[in-house]
Amino acid sequence: MTLNQLHPGQTGVIRGVCGQDALHKRLLEMGLTPGTRVTVTRAAPFGDPIEVWVRGYALSLRRKEAARIELI
Repeated sequence: MTLNQLHPGQTGVIRGVCGQDALHKRLLEMGLTPGTRVTVTRAAPFGDPIEVWVRGYALSLRRKEAARIELI
């Protein structure tokens, strides 16, 4: 399962971030590291972007970016 498949109110734990490019590094720098709990708080009216709560702050991600984050 990936982060983009969660609906508002659902929570997951990050297993890993796919890829080895600049986006991969940036997602890790934003705190989306393995073992971190993440909750989808809301989604835009057409579904993109989504807002997630991670490590005590709100983060907006495009669904394409969230699809790279695997959950346990």
